[in-house]
Amino acid sequence: MRLLDALAADNSSTRLEVALTVGTHPEPGFVDALVERCAIEPDFFVRDMLTWALTRHPSEITVPKLLAELSSERAQARSQALHTLSKIGDPTAWSAITRSLLHDADDEVARSAWRAAVVLVPDGQKEGLAAELAMQFGRGDREVRLSLSRALVTLGDVVEPALRTAMASHDPTVRAHASVTRRLLRDPDAGFDLAVEEARRVVALGPDQEQTTAC
Repeated sequence: MRLLDALAADNSSTRLEVALTVGTHPEPGFVDALVERCAIEPDFFVRDMLTWALTRHPSEITVPKLLAELSSERAQARSQALHTLSKIGDPTAWSAITRSLLHDADDEVARSAWRAAVVLVPDGQKEGLAAELAMQFGRGDREVRLSLSRALVTLGDVVEPALRTAMASHDPTVRAHASVTRRLLRDPDAGFDLAVEEARRVVALGPDQEQTTAC
Protein backbone atom coordinates (compact mmCIF):
# COMPACT_ATOMS: atom_id res chain seq x y z
CA MET A 1 0.00 0.00 0.00
CA ARG A 2 1.45 3.37 -0.99
CA LEU A 3 2.01 5.89 1.78
CA LEU A 4 -0.74 8.30 0.76
CA ASP A 5 -3.18 5.48 0.11
CA ALA A 6 -2.78 4.58 3.78
CA LEU A 7 -4.42 7.89 4.72
CA ALA A 8 -7.68 6.12 3.90
CA ALA A 9 -6.92 3.00 5.95
CA ASP A 10 -9.75 1.67 8.12
CA ASN A 11 -7.60 1.82 11.25
CA SER A 12 -7.33 5.35 12.70
CA SER A 13 -3.95 4.50 14.26
CA THR A 14 -2.61 3.74 10.80
CA ARG A 15 -3.92 7.04 9.44
CA LEU A 16 -2.39 8.87 12.39
CA GLU A 17 0.99 7.26 11.79
CA VAL A 18 0.87 8.12 8.10
CA ALA A 19 0.06 11.76 8.83
CA LEU A 20 2.97 11.86 11.29
CA THR A 21 5.32 10.36 8.71
CA VAL A 22 4.23 12.79 6.02
CA GLY A 23 4.75 15.72 8.36
CA THR A 24 8.13 14.45 9.48
CA HIS A 25 9.30 14.10 5.89
CA PRO A 26 7.34 16.79 4.01
CA GLU A 27 7.19 16.81 0.24
CA PRO A 28 5.15 19.17 -1.97
CA GLY A 29 3.46 16.18 -3.61
CA PHE A 30 1.80 15.30 -0.29
CA VAL A 31 -0.16 18.54 0.11
CA ASP A 32 -3.15 17.76 -2.11
CA ALA A 33 -3.75 14.43 -0.38
CA LEU A 34 -3.48 15.99 3.07
CA VAL A 35 -5.95 18.75 2.23
CA GLU A 36 -8.40 16.29 0.68
CA ARG A 37 -8.20 14.01 3.70
CA CYS A 38 -8.85 16.90 6.10
CA ALA A 39 -12.26 17.35 4.51
CA ILE A 40 -13.45 13.83 5.32
CA GLU A 41 -11.31 12.50 8.19
CA PRO A 42 -13.66 11.42 11.02
CA ASP A 43 -11.10 11.14 13.83
CA PHE A 44 -10.22 14.32 15.74
CA PHE A 45 -6.66 13.26 16.55
CA VAL A 46 -5.94 12.30 12.96
CA ARG A 47 -7.33 15.64 11.76
CA ASP A 48 -5.04 17.42 14.18
CA MET A 49 -2.06 15.47 12.87
CA LEU A 50 -3.06 16.27 9.30
CA THR A 51 -3.07 19.95 10.20
CA TRP A 52 0.37 19.61 11.78
CA ALA A 53 1.64 17.84 8.66
CA LEU A 54 0.37 20.69 6.50
CA THR A 55 2.12 23.28 8.67
CA ARG A 56 5.37 21.46 7.92
CA HIS A 57 5.07 22.25 4.22
CA PRO A 58 5.87 25.63 2.62
CA SER A 59 3.04 28.10 3.10
CA GLU A 60 3.28 29.25 -0.51
CA ILE A 61 2.08 25.75 -1.44
CA THR A 62 -0.41 25.03 1.33
CA VAL A 63 -2.15 28.38 1.78
CA PRO A 64 -3.62 28.67 -1.76
CA LYS A 65 -4.98 25.14 -1.55
CA LEU A 66 -6.49 25.78 1.88
CA LEU A 67 -8.06 29.02 0.69
CA ALA A 68 -9.75 27.11 -2.11
CA GLU A 69 -11.35 24.85 0.51
CA LEU A 70 -13.11 27.80 2.13
CA SER A 71 -15.73 27.77 -0.63
CA SER A 72 -16.36 24.03 -0.30
CA GLU A 73 -19.93 22.85 0.23
CA ARG A 74 -18.59 20.40 2.82
CA ALA A 75 -18.60 22.05 6.27
CA GLN A 76 -15.67 20.01 7.54
CA ALA A 77 -13.55 21.08 4.60
CA ARG A 78 -14.19 24.73 5.47
CA SER A 79 -13.65 24.18 9.18
CA GLN A 80 -10.39 22.27 8.83
CA ALA A 81 -9.01 24.68 6.28
CA LEU A 82 -9.70 27.58 8.63
CA HIS A 83 -8.16 25.70 11.54
CA THR A 84 -5.03 24.96 9.54
CA LEU A 85 -4.75 28.54 8.31
CA SER A 86 -4.86 29.71 11.92
CA LYS A 87 -1.96 27.39 12.73
CA ILE A 88 0.08 28.50 9.72
CA GLY A 89 -0.54 32.16 10.55
CA ASP A 90 0.15 33.54 7.09
CA PRO A 91 -1.23 37.12 7.14
CA THR A 92 -2.09 36.97 3.44
CA ALA A 93 -5.00 34.68 4.36
CA TRP A 94 -6.77 37.42 6.34
CA SER A 95 -8.75 38.74 3.38
CA ALA A 96 -10.28 35.29 2.87
CA ILE A 97 -11.90 35.31 6.33
CA THR A 98 -15.18 36.68 5.05
CA ARG A 99 -18.25 37.79 6.92
CA SER A 100 -20.09 34.74 5.61
CA LEU A 101 -17.50 32.46 7.22
CA LEU A 102 -17.65 34.36 10.52
CA HIS A 103 -21.43 33.89 10.48
CA ASP A 104 -21.44 30.41 8.93
CA ALA A 105 -24.55 28.42 9.82
CA ASP A 106 -22.37 25.49 10.87
CA ASP A 107 -21.10 26.11 14.39
CA GLU A 108 -17.78 24.34 13.84
CA VAL A 109 -17.05 26.40 10.76
CA ALA A 110 -17.93 29.62 12.54
CA ARG A 111 -15.79 28.70 15.57
CA SER A 112 -12.84 27.92 13.31
CA ALA A 113 -13.37 31.20 11.48
CA TRP A 114 -13.36 33.13 14.76
CA ARG A 115 -10.11 31.50 15.86
CA ALA A 116 -8.47 32.11 12.49
CA ALA A 117 -9.68 35.69 12.33
CA VAL A 118 -8.22 36.76 15.68
CA VAL A 119 -4.87 35.24 14.68
CA LEU A 120 -4.72 36.82 11.23
CA VAL A 121 -6.42 40.20 11.69
CA PRO A 122 -4.18 43.26 11.16
CA ASP A 123 -3.91 45.60 14.15
CA GLY A 124 -5.87 48.33 12.46
CA GLN A 125 -8.89 46.09 11.87
CA LYS A 126 -9.22 44.50 15.30
CA GLU A 127 -11.97 46.81 16.51
CA GLY A 128 -14.05 46.16 13.39
CA LEU A 129 -13.59 42.42 13.83
CA ALA A 130 -14.67 42.71 17.47
CA ALA A 131 -17.88 44.46 16.41
CA GLU A 132 -18.55 41.74 13.84
CA LEU A 133 -17.99 38.93 16.31
CA ALA A 134 -20.09 40.65 18.97
CA MET A 135 -23.09 40.42 16.67
CA GLN A 136 -23.21 36.72 17.55
CA PHE A 137 -23.45 37.01 21.32
CA GLY A 138 -25.92 34.43 22.58
CA ARG A 139 -25.34 32.01 19.71
CA GLY A 140 -25.24 28.27 20.26
CA ASP A 141 -24.45 26.08 23.24
CA ARG A 142 -21.85 26.47 25.98
CA GLU A 143 -18.92 25.45 23.77
CA VAL A 144 -19.89 27.85 20.99
CA ARG A 145 -20.32 30.73 23.41
CA LEU A 146 -17.04 29.95 25.13
CA SER A 147 -15.28 29.94 21.75
CA LEU A 148 -16.71 33.34 20.90
CA SER A 149 -15.74 34.78 24.27
CA ARG A 150 -12.20 33.43 23.96
CA ALA A 151 -11.86 34.87 20.47
CA LEU A 152 -12.94 38.31 21.65
CA VAL A 153 -10.70 38.20 24.70
CA THR A 154 -7.77 37.39 22.41
CA LEU A 155 -8.29 40.75 20.69
CA GLY A 156 -7.70 42.61 23.95
CA ASP A 157 -9.09 45.95 25.08
CA VAL A 158 -10.22 46.96 21.59
CA VAL A 159 -13.34 44.84 22.22
CA GLU A 160 -14.63 47.17 24.96
CA PRO A 161 -16.88 49.30 22.66
CA ALA A 162 -18.46 46.16 21.22
CA LEU A 163 -19.02 44.78 24.72
CA ARG A 164 -20.68 47.99 25.90
CA THR A 165 -23.03 47.93 22.93
CA ALA A 166 -23.96 44.29 23.53
CA MET A 167 -24.48 44.88 27.25
CA ALA A 168 -27.12 47.48 26.36
CA SER A 169 -29.05 44.97 24.20
CA HIS A 170 -32.73 44.29 24.86
CA ASP A 171 -31.94 40.57 24.67
CA PRO A 172 -30.97 39.22 28.12
CA THR A 173 -29.06 36.33 26.56
CA VAL A 174 -26.90 38.74 24.59
CA ARG A 175 -26.35 40.91 27.67
CA ALA A 176 -25.34 37.90 29.75
CA HIS A 177 -22.89 36.59 27.16
CA ALA A 178 -21.33 40.03 26.77
CA SER A 179 -21.02 40.30 30.55
CA VAL A 180 -19.29 36.93 30.72
CA THR A 181 -16.85 38.01 28.05
CA ARG A 182 -16.07 41.25 29.81
CA ARG A 183 -15.41 39.36 33.03
CA LEU A 184 -13.00 37.06 31.20
CA LEU A 185 -11.33 40.02 29.52
CA ARG A 186 -10.65 41.64 32.89
CA ASP A 187 -9.83 38.39 34.69
CA PRO A 188 -8.53 35.72 32.26
CA ASP A 189 -8.25 33.24 35.14
CA ALA A 190 -11.95 33.46 35.92
CA GLY A 191 -13.79 30.25 35.13
CA PHE A 192 -16.28 30.49 32.29
CA ASP A 193 -19.07 28.72 34.18
CA LEU A 194 -18.64 30.93 37.25
CA ALA A 195 -18.69 33.97 34.99
CA VAL A 196 -21.90 32.70 33.41
CA GLU A 197 -23.57 32.35 36.80
CA GLU A 198 -22.51 35.86 37.77
CA ALA A 199 -23.78 37.22 34.47
CA ARG A 200 -27.14 35.54 34.95
CA ARG A 201 -27.42 37.08 38.40
CA VAL A 202 -26.58 40.53 37.10
CA VAL A 203 -28.97 40.27 34.17
CA ALA A 204 -31.75 39.13 36.50
CA LEU A 205 -31.33 42.36 38.46
CA GLY A 206 -32.11 44.41 35.37
CA PRO A 207 -30.30 46.81 33.01
CA ASP A 208 -29.65 49.48 35.64
CA GLN A 209 -27.80 47.05 37.86
CA GLU A 210 -25.90 45.71 34.85
CA GLN A 211 -24.62 49.16 34.00
CA THR A 212 -23.57 49.74 37.63
CA THR A 213 -21.75 46.45 37.79
CA ALA A 214 -20.04 47.09 34.45
CA CYS A 215 -18.52 50.36 35.59
